[in-house]
Amino acid sequence: VQLQASGGGLVQPGGSLRLSCAASGSILSIPGMGWYRQAPGKQRELVATISRNGQNTMYADSVKGRFTISRDNAKIMVFLQMTGLKPEDTAVYYCTMVTSSQYWGQGTQVTVSS
Repeated sequence: VQLQASGGGLVQPGGSLRLSCAASGSILSIPGMGWYRQAPGKQRELVATISRNGQNTMYADSVKGRFTISRDNAKIMVFLQMTGLKPEDTAVYYCTMVTSSQYWGQGTQVTVSS
């Protein structure tokens, strides 16, 4: 199983980015999916999760109202729409998938700076 994340980049404060993550390999059941991030010198933290059917989502307090997680089960993809970006959102963002094991993508860098 592999996860490929994309969509990171450099954006000014207040800007938007959309991260995508595609899963491939032997995936036998619809997985739980989510996003974490890790800023320099800090521990990896949970950003958002989405249930298997997409109806239940959870967000870290720091991103509520600004970020939206969604998924496409036909393609086994998860997305993170980020708006109102702040410098403190700067981090490497990792997608994750949980079936019988937990899998991680390679990370995509998001830098918020003027």
